[in-house]
Formats: sequence, C-alpha cells, structure tokens
Amino acid sequence: MPFSTHPRASALDALRDAEPTPFWLTHRDRPDPAPALTGSATGDLVVVGGGFTGLWTALLAKQDDPDRDVVLLEAGTVANAASGRNGGFCASSLTHGIANGVSRYPDEMDRLVALGLANLDEIEKTVADHDIDCGLERTGTLHVATEPHQLAWLEQSRELAERHGEPTLLLDRERTRGLVDSPLFLGATLTPSTIMLDPARLVWGLLRACRSLGVRVHERSPVTGLDGAGDDVTVRTAYGSVRARSVALATNAFPPLLRRLRKYVVPVYDYALVTEPLTAAQLESVGWAGRQGVSDSGNRFHYLRLTSDNRVLFGGYDAIYHWNARLGEELTHRPESYALLAEHFVQMFPTLEGVRFTHAWGGVIDTCSRFSAFWGTAERGRVAYALGYTGLGVGASRFGARVMLDLLGGHDTERTRLRMVRTRPVPFPPEPLRSIGIQLTQAELARADDNHGRRGLWLRALDRLGVGFDS
Repeated sequence: MPFSTHPRASALDALRDAEPTPFWLTHRDRPDPAPALTGSATGDLVVVGGGFTGLWTALLAKQDDPDRDVVLLEAGTVANAASGRNGGFCASSLTHGIANGVSRYPDEMDRLVALGLANLDEIEKTVADHDIDCGLERTGTLHVATEPHQLAWLEQSRELAERHGEPTLLLDRERTRGLVDSPLFLGATLTPSTIMLDPARLVWGLLRACRSLGVRVHERSPVTGLDGAGDDVTVRTAYGSVRARSVALATNAFPPLLRRLRKYVVPVYDYALVTEPLTAAQLESVGWAGRQGVSDSGNRFHYLRLTSDNRVLFGGYDAIYHWNARLGEELTHRPESYALLAEHFVQMFPTLEGVRFTHAWGGVIDTCSRFSAFWGTAERGRVAYALGYTGLGVGASRFGARVMLDLLGGHDTERTRLRMVRTRPVPFPPEPLRSIGIQLTQAELARADDNHGRRGLWLRALDRLGVGFDS
C-alpha cells in the first residue's frame, strides 16, 4: 500500500523535541574553521569547494605529486552542505544504480561496475591509511519491496547487477524480515559491497589528511569569480585571490561559477530525521543485527540506517525544488516533510511507535537529468568541473575527483575515454518550463506509486528521451 500522507498525532508528538540541526554535525570532533583567504596568493591547483569532491581532489592531487601546491577554498565550513547532511550511504555505483547505468551506457557497464568497486576499495584504504574515525562499516544495503509489483523490479535489478559484475542477492520476505523486520517488507536485494559511515567525520578526516600533506585550506572564502585571461587562472574571493595553473570546481548544488553549466543542474531539497538511541528491546523488535543500510523501491523512496549508537536515521520521500533554483538556509527546514517522515517511520516500524526524534534537518542536492555525475573543462583546459551526483555522491565523488585531475592533466585514461565522462546530460529548460516540468514529473511519479508502478504517458516519454528528475 502507498504510504499515508496524513500524520497521526503520535507521529507529530515524536517530533516535539527534535533539534533543527544535522545530527552528524553535532559531533564533538568538529574542527574549528580555517581562516578566510586574504590578500593575493599563488598555487599550482585551486580547488573550489570543501565537500567530498573538493577534498578528494585536493588529497589525490597531493598524493600524485607531493610538490604540487594545492589551495582549497570553501564558501562556508567543510561538511556544512551536502557532504555533512546526507545519510552516509557510500555505494559503489557511479551511475545512480545499475538500471540507470545500463539504460545509458550499456557497452561500458562492465567497466563502470569494476571501476566503482575499485573506487570503494580505495576509499576504505584511505580511511585506514589516514586513521580516519568515521564509523566505516561494510554492511551492504537492502533495497526492499513494500508492494507486490516491486518484487519483479528487484529480480530484474539482481539479474542486471550479476550480469555486469556486481554481486547481489535476492531475498524473499522471510529472509528480508530476518535481517530487518518490518511488516511492510515483502522482499529485497542485498548488495554486500556498500559501506555505511558517518559522512561529516569522513569529511573532517579527509580535511585532516589534506592538511597533513600540505594543502592550504581557507574556509569562509566564497569565490566570486574566475579570470582566465592570462596564462594562469585567477580565482577571486571577497578578501583575496589565488592565481594558479589549474582550477577544479566542486560546488555541488550551488550556482556554478561557469554560467553555462547552470542549465544542467537543479538544486533539490531532501529531509531526514534521527531518533533517540534505541533500547536493546526496541532494537530486538526490528532485528537489524547486520546493520545494513535500507532503501525502499517507490519512486518517492525512503532511506534508513543505524548510527553507531543505534539511532535510526530515516530520510527521503520528499524532493523539493523551488522556483528558479532558489536556495536559502530557511529552505533546509520543512515541518510538513518532517511530519510525513515521522508518520512513515511508524508505518514501517510499528513496534517503534513512541520513539522520539532528536534531530530533523534538510539539505540541498545537485541533480541532473541523467541522475549521475558529468564532467568537462573550460578556459582552454585549465578549469575542470564535476557536477550532478544526484544524491549518490558519497562514494562517486572520489571517482569524480580522479576524473577532474585526469582532465586537468590532459591525460588519456580509461576514465576519460568513457562515454559517461565525454557526454553531458540533457539540459533542463528555463523557467517557467523548468518548474512546470518538474512539478508534472513529481505528480506523475506519485501517481505511478499509487497505481502499482504503472508509468503514464509523461513518464514513458521522459524514459524514451533518457531524461528525468530524481534525488
């Protein structure tokens, strides 16, 4: 059955003490901000953005060449945007799932799966090498069916994954509920490779690793412009500038510094809740001994997991786009989305009714029409960018960083030869067509969820064009 849109009183009551703060950012390990950039400076590489993509770019650049002078500029503080507000699912997929990848890059999918699995291994190795305490657990993820028609989708997904080299198990209702016990769960696929982690502590650990290798970091230094008129590129901030041979742009959902890219990405707001720590009895009522991450199979899907202290993080379902790509701190809180999530949590786990939520927050995601990252260069190859991860960037961001460095170095690699890297997504139309199209797509996705997954004419047309809207 579709999830209810009418929160019960007990669900609302569970929210009464929830702090409007991302749970991950409340950890005592949060570092003090680095000083802002002031005055003029020079370097070999400037990285714009202090999230996962930017930090991986800076770290890999120094590992490739310890003598390279790398400067990282962050508009706010590291981990304060998407990299510190997500669910902490670090998946191997570079293509936002196997089905999406096969539909776009069928001839490359074996290689993309292999590259994604190798990328995940490298993330795990970096965490170990730099002693990053981010609660990393390779538990895998369950993709569950909550309605009968979704069981066929799971079987198709498993077949695709196995065909292209991603080990995946298909579980019936009994085996699924033996792992995580919800009366809504009818079956699942289990992808063992996925890592669960604390995303903010991974960011802070990568920051510490970058600094240990000599990366110069400046926070509270929003970049106001680029100037590539000379032999180098000058990056300007409010109080200073850096002149460098190359620049890597890792700005995620925020307005790209290259205006021509703004038609390719839209910012989407996603929301999440975290409960108080479960008691032993509460945890036993839902099982979850394997601590797998979980997502369901609806178009409007939920994602959920256990934290290191046995809280439940429960997020997703709503994906909110605001007119003309509007951004703002006030948009990171949406009580109606919190209320829906609280209700759906009780529907999924009725034995946990009455458990309090301690944190409720939102954050902005960059999405593009193909649901996975894209790359390119500007200023005669001296500026590179990676954008459009569409909510699956915790793992894919390292691969995105590696591709940017390949492009900046002019290297012909297996990565730069990929069609995925050489092409861009279909652009979104300008307003008002953009908002009209997104609202229509969201309405049709909800209608499909209410109609046993049957996709109407609009969604089928988008499928044929290879475009869509997701989070």
